[in-house]
Amino acid sequence: MPAVTKPAHEKGDFFVDYEEKVFEDVQAKEGEKALVTFHTVAFEGSIGFVNLLQATRLKRKGFETSILLYGPGVTLGVQRGFPKLGDEAFPGHLNFNNQISKFISEGGKVYACRFALQALYGHGEPSLIEGIQPISPLDVLDLILLHRRDGAFILDTWTL
Repeated sequence: MPAVTKPAHEKGDFFVDYEEKVFEDVQAKEGEKALVTFHTVAFEGSIGFVNLLQATRLKRKGFETSILLYGPGVTLGVQRGFPKLGDEAFPGHLNFNNQISKFISEGGKVYACRFALQALYGHGEPSLIEGIQPISPLDVLDLILLHRRDGAFILDTWTL
């Protein structure tokens, strides 16, 4: 039987070179835009939260950044908490709420489809996190097309 001869890892150890950056640090040029779309269910994987972080990073790089929540993506934008709204039932429970609120506080725009909000998930506009702009389902495609027309960087977030 093989013997393990290496000492156990200890707190503070690292396994990769986390300081090396291979590519240039791209910053937005004047007037550049970005759109991050979300068609994913909250808590069904990491993609929703990871791309909220990406949206925040795009904003901090100087892009005029918007988030579009449509279809199941609207579940990222509803207020949550337990036993009361705003109470964190378990660590990470309010990750989506907190990240969206931070993004908005830094000047980002967030839009949520009214059709998905009500018809698909049974929520109304008062359910949305403060600062999210509800939009008509007819605006969903137009918002994407406007960003495309402006040459924006578009990051689509999908999970099935």
